[in-house]
Amino acid sequence: MRFDLINMFVTIINDCHDDNVMSRQATRATSFFNCPVSTIGIGSFKDIEASGNIVDAIDASDLHEGIILVNSAPRHGRGKKWPNGTPFAYFTYKKILVVSTVDGLTLSLAKKLGLIDKLYLTDIPTVIDTMIVKNKFANSYRELVIESQFRSFDYVPRLAKWLMEGEEIPSIEYPIEQIEDTPMAVWWVDNFGNCKTTMLASDIDHKPGKEIQTKFGKIRCYDHLKDVPNQEAALVIGSSGLKHNRFIEFVVQGKSAAEIYHLTSGSTLF
Repeated sequence: MRFDLINMFVTIINDCHDDNVMSRQATRATSFFNCPVSTIGIGSFKDIEASGNIVDAIDASDLHEGIILVNSAPRHGRGKKWPNGTPFAYFTYKKILVVSTVDGLTLSLAKKLGLIDKLYLTDIPTVIDTMIVKNKFANSYRELVIESQFRSFDYVPRLAKWLMEGEEIPSIEYPIEQIEDTPMAVWWVDNFGNCKTTMLASDIDHKPGKEIQTKFGKIRCYDHLKDVPNQEAALVIGSSGLKHNRFIEFVVQGKSAAEIYHLTSGSTLF
């Protein structure tokens, strides 16, 4: 699949998000793609945050052409099962290329919303060696990329560039059913303390005025935040999501739901 490298966007979603790391990634992406680059820093070991931000980035693009580069990788425990961390895979949705780690919940909301038709898993040494044979990459830099501890900087932008240029990339199809299902949980806490959840209205049969039993007691449903009485906790239709599929938010009007109920990304309401 060949993309037009003009009039497109790049979004970087990464759990290595200090200023040094994010600026290096943005600079590399800009040098490769010569287009606007935005960055989203997520918490360490917070793959559920990556999951929601992938959906929001796709939505924000208004489905224009672009690239989303995602790294949210466990570096301990199950992350040790891979030779050099969780591998990267890619898929396309409309005109958007998504290159992402596959372990954990990172792709769970893309799966839930049916955004992934086919997911292609790559092996870094195999891809790099193939590009060396094609004279697309210098052999002298082979070990630098293959052994890199910063794969989202040394490998992922190059993989995306080759894909955008229409290069055939060696890969295997990764079964979508092996992507973890998303739990009914908070995936993001905004600066007001509103909690974006992975739940759609259909998941909880959300209707204005309906009360839903949660671990914090019965919480009333409203369509909009403006409808919620002052100081009241509520479940509302949030702004995040894609098309008509918007995620439910747990809010307290005029206060921080996250602080009052001690919620962070990954917290459950039931």
